[in-house]
Amino acid sequence: MNRLLPRLAPLAMLALLAACQRAPAPEAEAPLPTPIEQAPDAAVPDADGDDAARVRHPRLQVTTLDGDTYDLADRRGQWVVVNFWATWCAPCLKEMPELSALGAMREHIEVIGLAYEDIEPDAMRAFLDKHPVLYPIAIVDVFSPPEDFETPRGLPMTYLIDPEGAVVQRYLGPITAEDIERDIAAAGGPAVPTSPAA
Repeated sequence: MNRLLPRLAPLAMLALLAACQRAPAPEAEAPLPTPIEQAPDAAVPDADGDDAARVRHPRLQVTTLDGDTYDLADRRGQWVVVNFWATWCAPCLKEMPELSALGAMREHIEVIGLAYEDIEPDAMRAFLDKHPVLYPIAIVDVFSPPEDFETPRGLPMTYLIDPEGAVVQRYLGPITAEDIERDIAAAGGPAVPTSPAA
């Protein structure tokens, strides 16, 4: 059995790479985000028959690259964007600046990036020196991701959590600040700001 584990790890990483490569090239126009129906209160089986629980009020407690503990339960009263991404995923990198600006410009919105890949913290810090963001980043174990969130089938995978801690929307694929603000407004949050008249 122990001999089998080293052989399975590369296969798992190949499967993750294949999932991300299905996304369009950075030059191509990105598809519209795919909102996934809101999960019910109880844990339910995955659409593929997988028994991974999708929880309406997920728990998330991770250690960020800065060494701080990020606990989703401490963010009540805020809208939280939980973004699964990876350094090798072109659509993920394309949306990072916009997510960073959203979190910085909107007091009621907070963003947390969950790096879903096998990478050393020093390598991630070096990557973020070249691709800086203003929100916290945590590296999550691809073999044991946060259990209250669905294992990403592709990247990016993003969750919108309301001020009560409930999942309002899940998106598979790249998203924009406009998508998030529109869905916050639709869920009863602040309206999408309008640009001042010229």
